[in-house]
Amino acid sequence: MADDCKFVRPDSELAPDYADASPVVLLKGLTKRFGKVVANDNITIDIYPGRIKALLGENGAGKSTLMSMLAGRFRPDGGHIEVDGQRVDFSSSKDAIKAGIGMVYQHFMLVDSMTVTENVLLGQEGGFFVNPKEMSQRVRKLAEDYELEIDPDARISELSMGEKQRVEILKLLYRESSVLIFDEPTAVLTPRETFRLFEALWAMTRQGKSIVFISHKLEEVMAIADEVAILRRGRVDAEVARDKITSKADLACRMVGKEVLLEVDREEVEIGDKVLEVQALTGLGLKDVNLDVRKGEVVGVVGVAGNGQQELVEGVCGLRKPPKDTIFIMGQPWRQFFDNMSWNNSMSYIPEDRLDLATARDLDLVDNLLLTTRQGFCTGPVLHRDKAAAVAQELVESHDVRPGRIQALAWQLSGGNLQKMVLARELYRQPHLIVAEQPTQGLDISATEEVWNRLLEARRMAGVLLITGDLNEALQLSDRVVVMYRGEIMDQFSVSDEEKVERIGLLMAGVRE
Repeated sequence: MADDCKFVRPDSELAPDYADASPVVLLKGLTKRFGKVVANDNITIDIYPGRIKALLGENGAGKSTLMSMLAGRFRPDGGHIEVDGQRVDFSSSKDAIKAGIGMVYQHFMLVDSMTVTENVLLGQEGGFFVNPKEMSQRVRKLAEDYELEIDPDARISELSMGEKQRVEILKLLYRESSVLIFDEPTAVLTPRETFRLFEALWAMTRQGKSIVFISHKLEEVMAIADEVAILRRGRVDAEVARDKITSKADLACRMVGKEVLLEVDREEVEIGDKVLEVQALTGLGLKDVNLDVRKGEVVGVVGVAGNGQQELVEGVCGLRKPPKDTIFIMGQPWRQFFDNMSWNNSMSYIPEDRLDLATARDLDLVDNLLLTTRQGFCTGPVLHRDKAAAVAQELVESHDVRPGRIQALAWQLSGGNLQKMVLARELYRQPHLIVAEQPTQGLDISATEEVWNRLLEARRMAGVLLITGDLNEALQLSDRVVVMYRGEIMDQFSVSDEEKVERIGLLMAGVRE
C-alpha cells in the first residue's frame, strides 16, 4: 500500500537548530497499575526539544495513562521523571505546568461567556489591576508568534472547535510551557483546521518546544512526527525515526503486530423496508429535515460538529421529543414506538459519549450489559444475573474486550475497549435500526476495522444511521451520504456519485453552488 499522507511537512518547517540537543524530559521505568491491571510497565522514553514525538498504539496500550503521569494527573507506582536533568515528583497538573509541561485534552476546559484573552489569563498570578487592551495585545502577539490565528476579543461561545483548541494551546504557551502534549488533537477538527494545527506545531518546534502527539490517525503521524514511540500492552515495543517508516501499512503493522489495511469489502445486501423515516422535521434546532433508512443499508450523516447532527440523533433516539408525525421508526409514529419499545428486535443506539451515556462508569461489565438488556434476563420480577454474566463473558471474548474481566468497571477500560463492549451489547439485542454516533472516534486502526466490519455485517438484520465526522468512514461504509449544515440537509446522494462526493467539503461549509 503506497504512502498516501494527506499532509506533508515542508523542509522549511524542520528545526535543525536542536538536532544535537539533550533530552528535556526523561521518563525512566514508569509503571502504573489500576488494581490488577498494569497500564504502563517499566516504560522509558526521552523527549527532545524542537521535535515532535508521536505516541502510537492500540486502544488500551497505555498512551494516555503514560502522558497523564507526565502531566501530573496520575502519580507513577514505579520509576521516575526527570525534567532538565532534575528528578521531579508531580502531585498535580499545577506542579507539571510549573515545570513547563502542559497537556491539551480532547475535552476543552474553557468558559464560554468569557473572551479568548480572559480565558488565557484565567488563573494567572499577577497584579489586581490588569489593562484589558494591553492583555489583548499580548495574547494577539503570542498567537501570531506561533501562527495561531485567533481574535483575542472574541467570546468562546462564538468560536469553532478548532479555534477553541487554539485557545487551549495559548493558555499553555502563555504559561511558558516547553513541553506540550496533545491527546487525539484532530478528533474534532475539519481538515483545514487540522492543517492549521500542524502549522502551529511546526512553529512551536522551530522555537524549541517539545511536542508529544497522541493519535490513531496514521496519515497524521506520518506527516508530522520526527520520531514514533509504539506502545503495545503497556510497554514500549519500538521507537522508530520517521524516515525509517515506509508507508501507512508499515506503521499499522508495527503498531498491531500484523498487516492491517483500513479498507472494507462491502458485500451487497438485499435492501428491505424502511426502518426510519424523518418527514419535514422542523424543530429541535432542525429545519425541514427529510431522510429515510432501509434495512440492509447504511446512511451516513456528515458535517462539521454542531450543525444539527446531535439534535437529529437525540430526536430519533428518544432523548428529545420531536414535533408530532415527523419521525417514524419501524413503521410506527415516534410516540407509539417508544411507548411499546421492546429490549430486542427494535432500535439500538451507540452514543458518542461512551463513558457517561452509553455506560455507567462505576458499574462492572455485567451490569453495563443489563442497562439495555435487563428484560431478556428476567422472569417476572426475578433477574437471572448469572445468565447475564455468562453472556457478558461470551461477548467479552468474542469481541476481544481487554483486559477480559467482566468484573472490571467501565471507567477502567480504554475508550476502544469500552466501545467494543457497547457495540457487542447493542448487537446482542438484534436490532432492526442502529443509530451509531461517531462509532470509531479515538479508536486505533485495528479496532476501527473491527467496528466497521461489524456494522456492515449488521446490515443483514438492520438499517444503520451513521453519524460521523470522519469523511473516509462515511464513504467506506455508507450507501448514501447526507450532508448537514446549520440544521438543514444540504444534499443527500449515493456514494457512487463521484461528482457530488467531490463537493462534500463545500456542502459542509454551506455552499450549494
